Amino acid sequence: MSEAPSPHHAQNTPEATPSLTFLGLPAQLANGAKPKAVIFGAGHGSTYPGKDSSGYASAADAIRAASQEDAALITHWDFDLGGPLFNGGDVSCTDIGSLATVMGNNAQNRDLVTTTTRNILAQSAVPILLGGDDSLPIPFFEGFASHRPIWIVQIDAHIDWRDELHGEKYGYSSPMRRASEMPHIAGMVQIGLRSVGSARHEEISAAQKFGSRFVTARDIHHHGIEPALAHIPEGANVIITLDCDGLDPAIMPGVAARTPGGLTYIQVIDLIAGIGKRSRIAGFDLVEFYPPNDIDGMSALVASRLLVNAIGTIVRQD
Repeated sequence: MSEAPSPHHAQNTPEATPSLTFLGLPAQLANGAKPKAVIFGAGHGSTYPGKDSSGYASAADAIRAASQEDAALITHWDFDLGGPLFNGGDVSCTDIGSLATVMGNNAQNRDLVTTTTRNILAQSAVPILLGGDDSLPIPFFEGFASHRPIWIVQIDAHIDWRDELHGEKYGYSSPMRRASEMPHIAGMVQIGLRSVGSARHEEISAAQKFGSRFVTARDIHHHGIEPALAHIPEGANVIITLDCDGLDPAIMPGVAARTPGGLTYIQVIDLIAGIGKRSRIAGFDLVEFYPPNDIDGMSALVASRLLVNAIGTIVRQD
């Protein structure tokens, strides 16, 4: 990933880098038009000491590359969305590139992500983060501090409630624990949970004491998405944080910890659409895509399509 300065920085956005853009979207809209959504990438948030997480650096650009075959088709009918991506209107989403995050520069990485998120929100646009390691949601959530109250819908195999791991409180096992401590976070729904991860009984108890709503993958497979959506207050402002291991590894093998029994592509896009209808998507992140574990570009393609569905839902909301 190049780290040269980009000639198309969003206003006050720090250290964005040039690359292919998602679906060939512009870095800024013509005639001073304001975007409804702004994409940016980041490879690293807060990594653990001694752990080589370098493979995450290429995640955003791998997703962008996978989108290129459809770049000429954004005016065509998309059956996932029931119409063209931008609903027959003008392009209303931009891609400002990727931040120059550096593995191990944890505090600096977090500041870059939070500052960029705040700057996008200041444009009255919805920030969309492509990553990257699963600690990135923490500074992404922090960027919404002046936009309360916010609900979080997490799609993930794991609850991410560790207070610390390996001496690090902002690592990828802790995003939802840190979110629970943010005054602007009103509640959370955690969907797709299964198997075993870093959570112990004490993390389960802490999450339940906070009031987190757990929806297992088995719940979704047996009962559909509606009971999960019912936990989200109508009209709420929602951040969707999508960990790629929330999906089944048969279609999303490019993750660090493959866990059988995950959600299907259709279940996830139906959740995104359902959240958009019930509430308002205020932010969206897709993280824990690990390109070294991908198979034949399958995960990058699925991630690209998930992002298309998120954009299509966001541009259709008020």
